[in-house]
Amino acid sequence: MTNPSAPGSVGLVTPELLSFDTPLTLASGRTLAHYQLMVETYGSLNASKSNAVLICHALSGNHHAAGYHQETDRKPGWWDAYIGPGKAIDTNRFFVVSLNNLGGCDGSTGPTSLNPQTGHPWGASFSTLRVRDWVHSQARLADRLGIEQWAAVIGGSLGGMQAMRWALEYPTRVRNSIVIASALKLSAQNIAFNETARQAIANDPNFHNGDYLRHNTYPKQGLAVARMIGHITYLSDYVMGQKFGRELKSGSFTQGMEELVEFQVQSYLRYQGDTFSEKFDANTYMLMTRALDYFDLAREYNDDPVAAFEQSQCNFFVSAFSTDWRFPIERSREIVDALIAARRPVAYTEIDSPYGHDAFLLPNEDYQESFTRFMNTIEI
Repeated sequence: MTNPSAPGSVGLVTPELLSFDTPLTLASGRTLAHYQLMVETYGSLNASKSNAVLICHALSGNHHAAGYHQETDRKPGWWDAYIGPGKAIDTNRFFVVSLNNLGGCDGSTGPTSLNPQTGHPWGASFSTLRVRDWVHSQARLADRLGIEQWAAVIGGSLGGMQAMRWALEYPTRVRNSIVIASALKLSAQNIAFNETARQAIANDPNFHNGDYLRHNTYPKQGLAVARMIGHITYLSDYVMGQKFGRELKSGSFTQGMEELVEFQVQSYLRYQGDTFSEKFDANTYMLMTRALDYFDLAREYNDDPVAAFEQSQCNFFVSAFSTDWRFPIERSREIVDALIAARRPVAYTEIDSPYGHDAFLLPNEDYQESFTRFMNTIEI
């Protein structure tokens, strides 16, 4: 039940839409003359502006990381378990900044925004984006807030990639980089999952090569299937088995019965796909998954992650989860090994959890303890 006044909650929060008029040159070579970022903040910025923490969201995340927008909200923000008074990211100590990334569909400039040159939604003509584009826009956000240096940049999954990129692009502007359930680059299998999801969207007859809004339609079915594909990879086999097993939603295996058998897991996946497709933009999904595919921290350093991390100056905290097969423990160990070889300070923890990749979003006592312990070492 919603309770914004409960201990540990940041309470009711109000997002703010910030406009930026200084042109932003993207990795694609294109320039955004004007853009907007939807932002939420929790806690208070101290006098020296040394206690600011940036939260970088993953593929389907947004600016609403903690608290509630209104009393009637059924659920709090997506990382409410770890942001708030007395939690790992303690808003009694830190000023927390969370944004919807450029290209998103929750208020920030993206494919659903109007292209000022045409008066129509950008749609498929919106530029491809790289993780570094998000980092550069976030640096502009820091400038707007008067924050010269983040106490920490924190993210899980795609958010962890942003936290690492921050350490390389702006080494003097971040004191701690917190990388959770992430990787130096995607595996071929991960790229394949993303491409399969994109093909599901692209082959929906309502996609219209990404210009569906001009046709007053929407590739709902394709996006729903894409989400189903992704959702399967975020969960572990254990969770799927415990939650559903081979339980039936309807039908029977009795001989002679003509009713079609439907498993509980089928119904669950369709519900997840349908719900997601009602609130997320298909072009944004395409854009975000491509940014995941393109990310390679060491590409500009002769494919040497050690040389890449030698550009950094901050402390690192890396965390991985035992049943995460989308970003398995081995990928986090690669990050840690490269940091050690680059002689950078790093704390590392492997968390036993049955919940797969989604574990970084969920309450876990060991995760909370190690995360909190590291955050408590940050001087502000």
